[in-house]
Amino acid sequence: MTRIKKGFTLIEILVSIAIFAVILSGVYAVIIYVFKVTYISRVQVLETQVANEVIETLRNLPYESTGTIGGVPNGVWPQTTTTLRNGASFLVQTTIRNIDDPFDGLAGGSPNDTSPADFKLAEVRVFCSSCTGGQVRPTILTARISPKNTEADSQNGSLFIKVFDASGLLVPGATVHITNTLVNPNVDLTDTTNTNGELKIIDIATSTEGYSVVVSKNGYTTDYTIPETVNNPNPVKPLATVASQTVTNLSFSIDKISTINFSAINPQCSGLSNISFSVSGSKVIGENPNVYRYDQTVSTNSEGTKVLDNLEWDTYSFNLSNGSYDVAGTIPTLPVFLVPDATQNLSVILHSHTTNSLLLTIKDSATKLPLTNAAVSIDKGTFSDSLVTGRGYLRQTDWSGGSGQENFIDETGYFLQDGGVETNSPAGDLYLKKIGNKYQWSGELISSTIDFGTASNFTNIIWEPLSQPAQTGVDSIKFQIATASSSAPSSWNFLGPDGTGETYYTVSDSNISAVHNGDRFLRYKISLSTANQNFSPQLSEVSISYTSGCTPPGQSFFYGLDSGTYNLTVTLPGYQNVITTADVSGRSQVEVLMSP
Repeated sequence: MTRIKKGFTLIEILVSIAIFAVILSGVYAVIIYVFKVTYISRVQVLETQVANEVIETLRNLPYESTGTIGGVPNGVWPQTTTTLRNGASFLVQTTIRNIDDPFDGLAGGSPNDTSPADFKLAEVRVFCSSCTGGQVRPTILTARISPKNTEADSQNGSLFIKVFDASGLLVPGATVHITNTLVNPNVDLTDTTNTNGELKIIDIATSTEGYSVVVSKNGYTTDYTIPETVNNPNPVKPLATVASQTVTNLSFSIDKISTINFSAINPQCSGLSNISFSVSGSKVIGENPNVYRYDQTVSTNSEGTKVLDNLEWDTYSFNLSNGSYDVAGTIPTLPVFLVPDATQNLSVILHSHTTNSLLLTIKDSATKLPLTNAAVSIDKGTFSDSLVTGRGYLRQTDWSGGSGQENFIDETGYFLQDGGVETNSPAGDLYLKKIGNKYQWSGELISSTIDFGTASNFTNIIWEPLSQPAQTGVDSIKFQIATASSSAPSSWNFLGPDGTGETYYTVSDSNISAVHNGDRFLRYKISLSTANQNFSPQLSEVSISYTSGCTPPGQSFFYGLDSGTYNLTVTLPGYQNVITTADVSGRSQVEVLMSP
């Protein structure tokens, strides 16, 4: 008889090993956790022993010596020290405060306690700075230390400090650093506000404008008293004065820090490097003359950006220091209202400098928000110009730089023409080319590739002059537009207002076909023609209006102006028309408020 031996298959063995591994990993995790808890407990026991030793030492000191070096009360014990236990290093921080017991009245209260230092409260914090294992909080012990004799009247004073945030709420756990080198012994103490955002320094030496107070907190701004200097002769928060048997109350404001991501760009969204701006907040730390808390000059990096961090909540203004450019708009509108714990992006659009320019910002009178699609017109004498807020404008007013320019870098250049267009007689305008005394019948010119910097929506094509000699015939100037998502498409397809190549833009300020929206690069083609060779159409300027992420809201920028007073008209459906004047001299900026 044959006996069949049974065993385990390979799959059964693998499953068993997997189950055992899962159980073993769980057991291992529990063991590691137990070791970690045991380790932390041992560390805390050592920390408690160190803290108890410090407390007992303080209790055995003479009462008048019970204090920290440079602290209030002043004494013989260091504010910070280190000690070794079982090969581990422990950081020991000691704070001793005078306490005003309400039993016999309070300092500054009714009745006024003229000797408010009734007893001392010692707080000892111990933290193992060299230990591992996940300890995140120090061990803290406190002890009350009372005098053995009856208190006597003190000639010192008290310093009460409250710390608020931007909303007026009290800030607990703020670090307060107080120094004074005019008293003996010198004061140099660091303490924190309690859960009510207060710190009361009892029985502190009298001093006239001698106490420097700096209030801070991790991740927060800093507030401080300011000494009188030549540059700030009248600080708004001078060094603190403490008078005998009186309470000096000080208030400080701190809140979470904020950031401004600043960029300087041209109208086509390209970053501009080494552009300097003066940046100032509205908060002052000195008066007569005003000294601002934040007043810096900053410059953009090679990419045209600059990060302004660790900023206090405030209202910030930016003024261009570079003489090669003018501010053509900002996103958002200035000034920047920065709130606590915020990151604000700011883009400043710059245009090549002209002697006189005018930046208009149109806002709702109630909300102060910028208004888009407002029609803005200026005129002076025979000059007039019109723009629409919230739209970018790219203009070409001169073609005398010649052909062969692939990309629109030289604003007087273009890509190609068929030989029928005169670009330099006179310079700045386009005519049909003359052969002898007669103009050619027609001519075409194609612009360089214009980079709008980002995907854009193209709104209108505008050209001047609006009227042509009647002898040139109907539609003697007409345009087509080609766009692409790259600067070098396989072909440029020139289209008219219906989105086909069979039509042309023949009326200035025509809407551009929506088929081009979302593209970044553009070329235009000009077709000139005449019905009488003794006359030629004339083109002095062409503009493409567009919207994109680089278009400043509610703003219009006029440049190349003469100085003087201009008539200004602003219209927007749903709002009352605004008719006023604007004085232009150098870089001029005007804000217009519109009422519904």
